[in-house]
Amino acid sequence: MKLVPYRHTREIRPSSMLSLFDEFFNRAYEEEETSENFRAMAMDIVEHDKEFEILANLPGYKKDNVKISIHENQLLIEASCDTEKEEKTGTLYRCERYSGSYRRNLLLPDNADHGKISAKMEDGVLRLVIPKKQPTPQKEIVIE
Repeated sequence: MKLVPYRHTREIRPSSMLSLFDEFFNRAYEEEETSENFRAMAMDIVEHDKEFEILANLPGYKKDNVKISIHENQLLIEASCDTEKEEKTGTLYRCERYSGSYRRNLLLPDNADHGKISAKMEDGVLRLVIPKKQPTPQKEIVIE
């Protein structure tokens, strides 16, 4: 029996209601592999009281080959690895080492503080910490 993930469509819920987590889970299966040289990286997203934490697997990638950017409330993580392939005498029976590019594009929630995002790469795992903005108190309007 094959399980097919249920996906919410944007027609049912307005895009402003989509959160980092909705986008992550809805697109997880769509981004598995888009082409031969481009794949989506595996990642975990954890929400804490004061921050979001993203752990992305990038085995074999150096931090110089990783680019993180934000554009219009979307977080884009890209990693590329260029290796020279040299053909030697002999027959290649199995090739399991990957070279190419990884990319993930996540929609950030409204309470994410873009200006205070920090990133650290250690042992092939990229760790992003996205602090949450302090909620602004609701202003009550007095009727005259």
